[in-house]
Amino acid sequence: MELPFDGAISTYYENEAPDSIRQAIRFAEKGDILDASFPHSERLNRKAYDAEMAALQVELVKLQRWAKDSGARIAIVFEGRDAAGKGGTIKRFRENLNPRGARVVALSKPTETEQTQWYFQRYIDHLPAGGEMVCFDRSWYNRGVVEKVFDFCTDAQRAHFFTQVPDFEKMLVDEGIHVFKFWLNVGRAEQLRRFLKRESDPLKQWKLSWIDVEGLKRWDAYTSAIGETLKHSHTEHAPWTVIRSDDKRRARLEAVRHVLHNIDYDRKDLKSLRKADATVCGGPDIWNA
Repeated sequence: MELPFDGAISTYYENEAPDSIRQAIRFAEKGDILDASFPHSERLNRKAYDAEMAALQVELVKLQRWAKDSGARIAIVFEGRDAAGKGGTIKRFRENLNPRGARVVALSKPTETEQTQWYFQRYIDHLPAGGEMVCFDRSWYNRGVVEKVFDFCTDAQRAHFFTQVPDFEKMLVDEGIHVFKFWLNVGRAEQLRRFLKRESDPLKQWKLSWIDVEGLKRWDAYTSAIGETLKHSHTEHAPWTVIRSDDKRRARLEAVRHVLHNIDYDRKDLKSLRKADATVCGGPDIWNA
């Protein structure tokens, strides 16, 4: 089978990845968590996950009904390291909702015209209307992380972004939009393991890009850029919620649970929501634990 990018991910794994990362992947058993700092040694079992997710899905349907009836607007930003599970988490938010009121926005790179506009301008048309939930699969925070790591913007442009983003988000909140910002983080070994699976799976190879391949070599640059971004854009009105996603099941549950806990919708069942796992879902202090 032909591998994308001439098998560059496998080549990186065999020849360039740190020995500790290779060993963690090589000797892992199914269900093992590779990052020793993760607060759980094994992923959540399927039966428990399915039961919790089913209960949360019912609550999401209630939330959407309330949003439609009240005209509420909900914007959820999903950012994170490559292969951290953004797409899968978004899928769990939307799978039982009316797609007319639950959209995904995943913008490609800016056009030549968009490059001449105010940086935030192309995102504004995609903000939620009354009764809508909009999930941004990556967002204006490209400038804070990816564009920095790959020199797609200047340091001056990035600094200017950091001066504007708190005010931009405060305007959204002051307008009455419910704004949530998730940073999904994944350990280095788990990220590479997921990339290797994508590389060998014909149904998932489309998820890989040149950025993913090159990004494997820039782990430390990403770490620095992420830390700076969280520091400069974590505000009282639009705080970051960090999800440690080495276990995708726990990550999905905690993301959905966090949104449901933080909106007062009709007929909320607190028993079904259950308590958040603060070791998996928290503020910027847990992002690089």
